[in-house]
Amino acid sequence: MKKVSSYLDLDVWREAMDLVEGTYRLTRKLPASERFGLCSQLERAAVSVASNIAEGHERPSTRDFLRHLGFSLGSLAEWETQLEIVVRLGYVEPPFAEPLRSLGRRVGRMLRGLQKALTNRLRAARPTDSPLPLPASPRPPTPSCPPTFSPSRG
Repeated sequence: MKKVSSYLDLDVWREAMDLVEGTYRLTRKLPASERFGLCSQLERAAVSVASNIAEGHERPSTRDFLRHLGFSLGSLAEWETQLEIVVRLGYVEPPFAEPLRSLGRRVGRMLRGLQKALTNRLRAARPTDSPLPLPASPRPPTPSCPPTFSPSRG
């Protein structure tokens, strides 16, 4: 396994960037009336897939990275839905969309594989059957303070 020191080293990020490029090429084929509709939504969703991979990788914890991979998967589902809408509306023929759809499926598999690997790493770092460690030194007891106010009854 090669050393990953930056999100730029992640194969899934590179594939997601290919998805962005392919999406922009596809949206050029859509009618001008969709420029602020489906074009914009498709482009934003594709950009979000790659951006969340990069942002998550640069976060300080594995849990944060996992959360951003979840965002990427959500954006990918959004992108897949919008691509299907483009095909169903007849803006592009299914054979034209298929290579891009296949790339999207590949990115999804890679994201889920990375999620699984990171989740397994977290589980291995803290086994569920081990007791929680005790603090190094117990806390000193809290001194009891006499009440400073006592209501009068009357």
